[in-house]
This record gives sequence, structure tokens and C-alpha cells, in this order.
Amino acid sequence: MQTTVEISGRSVEVQTTSAADHALRESGAGILAEMELYFSCLIRKKVRFHPVGSHDDEVAAGEGLTVRFRPVMTASCPVDSDEVPVADFPIQKPEAYVPRWLHIDYRHGKWVGEFGYVNS
Repeated sequence: MQTTVEISGRSVEVQTTSAADHALRESGAGILAEMELYFSCLIRKKVRFHPVGSHDDEVAAGEGLTVRFRPVMTASCPVDSDEVPVADFPIQKPEAYVPRWLHIDYRHGKWVGEFGYVNS
């Protein structure tokens, strides 16, 4: 499936594979794909998956799928840990940071996603 949603005034192309579409239909429960942009000593992009309805700023992107963009930051710069406590990062002009595309797949029983800023 391919659809376009609007987040902070910017169009985001959302594309799901046939495996992801099948998993969404079979699950019966919706999924939220959260595009996390992490600011700290480095910048990291990661798609996290949560139950639908977890956040007020979710945008519907098809049957059973919602998406959101979340810039986050940490108070310190740990280099040896991938999972550190994060806090929302209030940025001015968030539309400048909202990705242009999001791709979602379902492989080996797990949700997988990536997003980017250059048209795919």
C-alpha cells in the first residue's frame, strides 16, 4: 500500500509491503509507526512500533496503521548504549525535520521500518 499523510504541514509518503499489509489485517489491532529523530552527540533515525492510540498526534495512514514524528534528545551522550532515556525535543519549525517518506515491512514476525529525507 502507498499513501500520503500530512505531518506538521509536510507531506509524508507512507509505503507498506504486502507482508506488512497482511500482518495489519491479521492482527486486528492497529500499530503506530513512530519516526524518531534522536538529537544528542549524534543524530539517529529509528522507527519504533507501538499500539495505536498511544499518542494524541497520531495520523491515520491506512487501515490499522497510524504514524507520528517524534524528535527526541538525551541529557547525556552515552556511546555504549543504544537504548537510553529520551525526552521530547521541542523544535522550532518541525516541518523542516519531518521526513519525506516512511517504508514499513513485516519480516520474521517483527515490524521493520525506515524513513528518509531524500525522495526514494
